[in-house]
Amino acid sequence: MQLHSHHKTLICELHDQILTITLNRPDRMNAFTLEMAEELIDVFNRANDDDSIRAIIVTGAGKAFCAGMELSKEKNVFGLNEKLQPTLEEMNEQFESEKLKSGVRDTGGQVALAIYDCKKPVIAAINGSAVGIGATLTCAMDIRLISKEARVGFVFNKIGITPEACSSWFLPKIVNIGTALEWAYTGDLVDSSELEKKGFVRSVENPEELLDTAKALALRISRHSPVAVALTRQMMYRNASREHPVDAHKIDSLAIFYTSQTSGKEGVAAFLEKRAPNFQEQASNEMPPFYPWW
Repeated sequence: MQLHSHHKTLICELHDQILTITLNRPDRMNAFTLEMAEELIDVFNRANDDDSIRAIIVTGAGKAFCAGMELSKEKNVFGLNEKLQPTLEEMNEQFESEKLKSGVRDTGGQVALAIYDCKKPVIAAINGSAVGIGATLTCAMDIRLISKEARVGFVFNKIGITPEACSSWFLPKIVNIGTALEWAYTGDLVDSSELEKKGFVRSVENPEELLDTAKALALRISRHSPVAVALTRQMMYRNASREHPVDAHKIDSLAIFYTSQTSGKEGVAAFLEKRAPNFQEQASNEMPPFYPWW
């Protein structure tokens, strides 16, 4: 992967098959901009078919993770086109049109959808305050670790708007719906121990150990078959919201049917021979024929 020296809002570093994306506007507490959204979408899309990347970590430069949307624009602070008055029908029919993409559709949600479609596991290393889009963006990531002093705030109702970045889909799946609603209603900054207690984060880390812990976790994941990991990621997210377990059973069956003939053969052989497996299949071009099934 070209590590994009031209990125203005991100630092991307690839080491040991782990891509670390650092939100890099430390003088503005890594506040989110349209440019940052475009750069994040670009990186996640490129990572999809880059076989040198097995896992992704997202963190922030300086003291904050992300202080939310940069609220310094004139007219509409979110860069939305107020001349448009879209209906739900238009949203459904013209979803991919440039007019809606740039004038109506929530930029954080566009990033969240790029993360959702990604084949690679994504770990959030929340190094400092994560507020607004800084909070909701991490909901689209798979595993969250947080620095002891960091706080997370779903502050939207406080400033008269609603949560975004598809968080009304993700957050109730991570914590229970009562907790999700309380955090959104109050807009309170939630401390690390409360976030851990409610299951929003996997663990609370000392600031100096946060990234090392995230990398150790990413390395444990990156040893496995990239095809099996990519399938597992999409199966969990997509099957969990289907109506009946039989919907999951159909996909599970196809996934096992195909992986048992490829990486599964090597995995079983390695287990029986008491050695480390050497998986050859690549997620870029060797996904089974039913993928993507949605």
